[in-house]
Amino acid sequence: MEIHLIDGAGNDFYFPVNPDEISISRGKALETVNILSLGEYDFPAGEKVKEIAFSSFFPAVYDPGYCNYENLPDPQEAMNQLTAMMNGKSPVRLIVSGTAVNVLVTIAAHNSSFKGGEPGDVYFDLTARTWREMKVHTAASAAGASAKKSTRPDTKKPAKTYVVKSGDTLSKIAKLELGDSSKWQQIYKANQKTIGKDPNKIKPGQKLVMP
Repeated sequence: MEIHLIDGAGNDFYFPVNPDEISISRGKALETVNILSLGEYDFPAGEKVKEIAFSSFFPAVYDPGYCNYENLPDPQEAMNQLTAMMNGKSPVRLIVSGTAVNVLVTIAAHNSSFKGGEPGDVYFDLTARTWREMKVHTAASAAGASAKKSTRPDTKKPAKTYVVKSGDTLSKIAKLELGDSSKWQQIYKANQKTIGKDPNKIKPGQKLVMP
């Protein structure tokens, strides 16, 4: 079994001595609500963040009986690296070979201790919590999403127009555009503000809307 912590830059922190055991704590998140006259009630609120914990030590001297590799890190320097990972804002990947543990975590705590008769060795307890990306829905984004849903394509056809040419009359335009010269009155009603009181006095360049 190998235990690794890999940061976002790809730096691999390989623990030199395997722990006797690794514990994984799981639980169900509950929201407790105090209802007047009825007392407390628990409502499920999803899965809690998992905690992964183990204890081991950084030896000052290589021993083939329990060390995973020979080129050991300085125990104090190793503890400083763990502290830097704990204080960092980005998660690190925890991998325990031979198990299903291959997850992003944040180092919640690590404690170190020294024992008499073992100069240079540093013992530690480490607790990691599985990392979960926070998703925040703001009122603005919700309003934007609502606006997108309510926006529909405009299927209404644009009104057809006709630009008056020299020599045109409303009857002539009705025959050309509507296929019936008698429909000139419809054109006049739709464009009375543009034409004026006299339907016979249309002017070149006027834009008329076809009914």
